[in-house]
Amino acid sequence: MKKFGIYTLDALDVTGKTVLVRVDINEPIDREKDAVTDDTRIRGCVPTLRELRDRGAKVVVLAHQGSDIEYKNFYTLRPHVKVLSALLGSEVRFISDVCGPAAQSAIRGLQNGEVLLLDNVRFMSEEQTLFERSLKLTHAQQAQTLVVRTLAPLADCFVCDAFAAAHRDQPTLCGFEQLLPSAMGRLFEKEYSVISSLMEAPARPCVFVLGGAKIADAFMMMETVLGRGIADKVLTGGLVANILLAAGGVDIGAASRGFIEKQGYASFLESAKPILEKYRNQIVLPVDLAYTVDGKRAEAPCTALPGGQMLVDIGRGTAAQYADIIMGAKTAFVNGPMGIFEKPETEFGTKAIWQALADTDGYTVVGGGDSVTATNKYGLADKMGYICTGGGALIRFLTGEELPVVRALRHAAQAFPLD
Repeated sequence: MKKFGIYTLDALDVTGKTVLVRVDINEPIDREKDAVTDDTRIRGCVPTLRELRDRGAKVVVLAHQGSDIEYKNFYTLRPHVKVLSALLGSEVRFISDVCGPAAQSAIRGLQNGEVLLLDNVRFMSEEQTLFERSLKLTHAQQAQTLVVRTLAPLADCFVCDAFAAAHRDQPTLCGFEQLLPSAMGRLFEKEYSVISSLMEAPARPCVFVLGGAKIADAFMMMETVLGRGIADKVLTGGLVANILLAAGGVDIGAASRGFIEKQGYASFLESAKPILEKYRNQIVLPVDLAYTVDGKRAEAPCTALPGGQMLVDIGRGTAAQYADIIMGAKTAFVNGPMGIFEKPETEFGTKAIWQALADTDGYTVVGGGDSVTATNKYGLADKMGYICTGGGALIRFLTGEELPVVRALRHAAQAFPLD
């Protein structure tokens, strides 16, 4: 009934009970068509919602949509309900309210086996990251926010299936556990189990592929997996590789160095040096990189890179080298593309590495965000061992940090024993 000190769905008696379920179904949206353009995360939470429905629960779904920093990116969850209904094979009700009178009335009117999706919780100020970072509320204080103190009395228990958002310290993620018996959903349970296995006992050789532009996250992860002996090799691409190359004395050119400084990453040029020195035999850097001239791809060895061109992908020689290493791995984890994979002229490196991840006999784990987008773009989802819906949460977990939602769920297991 418990895993990792957290109750699973097996511990809950939900028949006839009102269950609040926090999921992460934050998906790309085509606003002109008012439609979801990728359903990866929605599919992920379906097993939990289906199980609760089939067990006769009154299911109330809470979720967010849009960047947690810029309000202009927030969007209604109306398009999601169509996808969710189709995947569940039964109607999911929707209401354009989060915790006001309309939402409360809809929750009270639910029948056994019905599912209700509330609107975007980030329409509430307390659910925004600016609020989180500025006030730094404790979990007990989060339980007193409007959304939690309004909805908790209407429910019998709480389920968190939002592993992708487990690094966020926000009321709908960490507040309900202070007031209600709580458990993790099936997706949360599966992702926690897969990533824990990756951290504790990976089949070897274990290779990490780190790219993209989230430099701080990549460097934290790199130091953890190398320092704890989890990774045997770390293959680098994207801005991560460019910074490491520059830190190692490679002249990456004024254009790329200027971009690094403009993005506020200049400090990493220094902090990368001791990492390179300490793990010089395990960190693998590109031998060539790509850039574009008049919209056409060009490549150069790292010993003779052009000064005035942005470096936007690994080169063919690097891609071949990385693919060989991946093909020999027993475990391979990837987080972040090798370059700007959204454009045909700069996607070669990412596409080649993803194909190697699909072809290897080893167990492959794809880590959230752009990595999932690339997997879907190349139609390789069925060939990967596991696709994790989380990006930020996954990275924080891999650095050894206890995630806020995990801490909250463990608290609930102590405060509301179900054994």
